Amino acid sequence: MLAALAGLPNTLAAQEAQLGPPDVPYEPSTPEQTLAMLRLAGVTRTDVVYDLGCGDGRIVIAAAKKFGARGVGIDIDPQRIQESVANARKEGVARLVQFRNEDLFQSDIHEATVVTLFLWPWVNLQLRPKLLRDLKPGARVVSHYHDMGDWKPDKVIEVGGHKLYLWTIPAAAPAK
Repeated sequence: MLAALAGLPNTLAAQEAQLGPPDVPYEPSTPEQTLAMLRLAGVTRTDVVYDLGCGDGRIVIAAAKKFGARGVGIDIDPQRIQESVANARKEGVARLVQFRNEDLFQSDIHEATVVTLFLWPWVNLQLRPKLLRDLKPGARVVSHYHDMGDWKPDKVIEVGGHKLYLWTIPAAAPAK
């Protein structure tokens, strides 16, 4: 995946057709919360950061710009993908990031070492089995504001009055 990301132009793959309505409204994390999410996950230049529901791309762009990580943003709204691509170019990190107009429940995320989320509680709970099934042991998941039900986080911090949760995918994923 890293080699594939490095060699791909930052294009809009299957971008033009709206896949369906977003499950959550667009509500971006603040710059402070964005950086705190990446620090909570311990992002480094060897990571591949996926942001599910990427909005304007700020999280994967920050991961590339501040930490040298590669990133993939996934959003169901093609307008957000266009914004993300433009923002990555403006920030000079287009070679490190990719944005895909996809349904986050159907997306291939198996190469992610870090996944970030700012979704709603019911969406997190629906996504949880996919995270546990598709991510490798040791991958980190960070959620802004919402937990994952009875899956206890490894760490919780508060930034700007919002909780940020960290989980690590275990070697033997718990059932659910």
